[in-house]
Amino acid sequence: MATDRDTVLEAAVGVLSRRPGAHLDEIARAAHISRATLHRLFPGRDALIREVGLLGLRRFATALDTAAIEQDDAQTALRRLVDAAVPDAMLCAFLAGENQLYENDEINDLWEVQIERLHALFLRGQREGAFRVELSAAWLSEAFFDLVAGIGWAIQDGRLAPRDAAFSLAELFLGGALRRPDAPVPVPTTRTAPLTHSTSDRKPETDTP
Repeated sequence: MATDRDTVLEAAVGVLSRRPGAHLDEIARAAHISRATLHRLFPGRDALIREVGLLGLRRFATALDTAAIEQDDAQTALRRLVDAAVPDAMLCAFLAGENQLYENDEINDLWEVQIERLHALFLRGQREGAFRVELSAAWLSEAFFDLVAGIGWAIQDGRLAPRDAAFSLAELFLGGALRRPDAPVPVPTTRTAPLTHSTSDRKPETDTP
């Protein structure tokens, strides 16, 4: 019977997200395949990590598309994104934690496209008056993605029931991101550039909700 690559990658992320140094034998056992089969699918550790990263980015892109984040008001679109992203939260956790991925130009390019869509969603929400303007759209994007990753880790560790994940994410994030009616509106200042995986690579630019 043919081995499904995505199933193997999902098993791999369950191991690597918590134990980045796990041996390939451990990953093969988690995927219920032999080490030889794993090696036929992915010729080495670097190739496996790259493929897990690409799978995570594809799934997050699918979540953005499924949620149709460019449609309707931003808060409604964000709630749809929560529902679409949570099932693959563990892959987001891997993307958030595996710095090796971002030495790859293809992964960097895919990341930039997707994070720019998320950034545009929050910037639109600020212009609509839904999200706080004293928090930059770039920071809201990073905070949201990191919370999705945190949901993945919490589910894996048994600290959060999967059925509660979407509600917990939406309520926690929106509790801090939604604009309060009595909040003062600050003068726009500089913000960090559209997200890269490493904060050290960011350059300041103007954010104008």
